[in-house]
Amino acid sequence: MLIGGFFDAHHASWTAADCALFDRLLHEQDVDIMAWAVGTAEPPERFAGPMTDSLRRLDYVRIAR
Repeated sequence: MLIGGFFDAHHASWTAADCALFDRLLHEQDVDIMAWAVGTAEPPERFAGPMTDSLRRLDYVRIAR
C-alpha cells in the first residue's frame, strides 16, 4: 500500500531522474522505507529531497473510514 500507493499517485509527473531514484529506492528494505515515510528514521542523503518529502506526506495512502 505504501510504495504502490505512492507510485500510483505520483509517477505520472516524474522525470527520468525521478524514475531512476524511485528504482533505487525499490532496492532498499521495506522496513527502512516505512521508517523514512513515517518519520521514525531519517533517509540516507541519497534519498533526501522532494521525493522523500512527498513520501512522508502519506496523503496517497487510502484509509477506510
